[in-house]
Amino acid sequence: MSQIFPFQGMLYDQTLVGSIKDVVAPPYDIIDAEGQRRLHDRHPHNIIRMELGLDQTGDGPAYNRYTRAAATLETWLNEGILKRDARPAVYYHTIEYAPPHSAPDAPKKVLRGFLALAKLEALDSGHIYPHENTRAAAKTDRLNLIEACRSNFSPIWSLYSDPLGAIIQVLETAVKGKPARYDFQDDAGCRECLWAVTDETALKQVTTTMQSKPLFIADGHHRYETALNYQKLRRQQAGPQTGPQPYDSVLMLLTPLEDPGLTVLPTHRVATTPLPSSDRIKTLLGDVFEFREFPFSVSTQHQARSQFLTSLRTEGKNAPVFGLTRQGDDRYLMLTLKPAHRPSTQASPRAKLDVSLLQQLIVTRLCPTQQEQEAILYTKDDHEALDWVAKGTGTGALLLNATKVSEVQAVAAAGERMPHKSTYFYPKPLTGLVINVMEGNTLRR
Repeated sequence: MSQIFPFQGMLYDQTLVGSIKDVVAPPYDIIDAEGQRRLHDRHPHNIIRMELGLDQTGDGPAYNRYTRAAATLETWLNEGILKRDARPAVYYHTIEYAPPHSAPDAPKKVLRGFLALAKLEALDSGHIYPHENTRAAAKTDRLNLIEACRSNFSPIWSLYSDPLGAIIQVLETAVKGKPARYDFQDDAGCRECLWAVTDETALKQVTTTMQSKPLFIADGHHRYETALNYQKLRRQQAGPQTGPQPYDSVLMLLTPLEDPGLTVLPTHRVATTPLPSSDRIKTLLGDVFEFREFPFSVSTQHQARSQFLTSLRTEGKNAPVFGLTRQGDDRYLMLTLKPAHRPSTQASPRAKLDVSLLQQLIVTRLCPTQQEQEAILYTKDDHEALDWVAKGTGTGALLLNATKVSEVQAVAAAGERMPHKSTYFYPKPLTGLVINVMEGNTLRR
């Protein structure tokens, strides 16, 4: 159902750039302005200069961060900063990490996957399933970049089902006893390792086994839709072609759905526009929710917060439960959906999601206008959401429990899309570990 291809990746020459840690970056969409500047200043060859370049005074259609990215790429290729591997490979990748907010003595988790090219398929093909809605502005930005550079700097992260772990076992066997191409600790404290698997028998096993598996996009919906738009554009430019073209595939990190190293974090909402009073909120929501208060004073706030978050997680295993706090209030509220208003077993997978219920039953009532909803901030961090409200960055926080991987799969397989900012898969694959510089473009090397 999905076609996966080994490829000759473009990788940094560490003899010229030094530590790989200094030249990679997080995905562009989780980098704020301060992080963007810091990465630019860190190293003259940091991938940020192509993936998310800085705007400059005087930028226009002929000279802008996209044209600068293309010029930078060409320079680095000419100077040997980036070198193409001699043999086609899939790149086995592991990320060892401590889950966010885990106890200091808690065991670490290891995410396992591999980087390869995946054939682009229409989103209604039944081969590749999206699960989340996208927004136009991000797709325009990414299309401008791929048009200028004709490269994938950052992998789309997709999931496939492999309950027995057969594919990862093939890759682990292939790299056993071999030193990793990269082995370093990133800024988040994760240990990142990467091997190039070039053994033809292993590659055939992987590509053949993957043919029976649909893919579920975990992260990178904008980049996937951009790749489809770019494919359409290039076909219009190139005219009829025989055989697959470089723009017919896209760089992906592929991870088993069943991987115990896969973590999904919640995406909390923080309102920045005025909210109704606490009493008014109870009136607006009291028909469908039961309320439980966690009052606090300055001296008891830490303990109350801990009890509030623990209850949210514990009780959320059995019913849709949400957290709410409002700026200026001295209490946290836990909202439990009343049994009569819970989705039936016949409801669609999307309708059953906590994030759908939050949007339908809470957000639309407390932030009824489009302007109010577009002003909402998002964070995966419980404490950051609550702190933003305490410090005045937000007017109120809406907390929810994480979506399960099985729920994402069910929504995607049903042909539905989850609401915007529904999931935060963790840990995010870095940008710049392996680059797909397409053949047949102006930067052919």
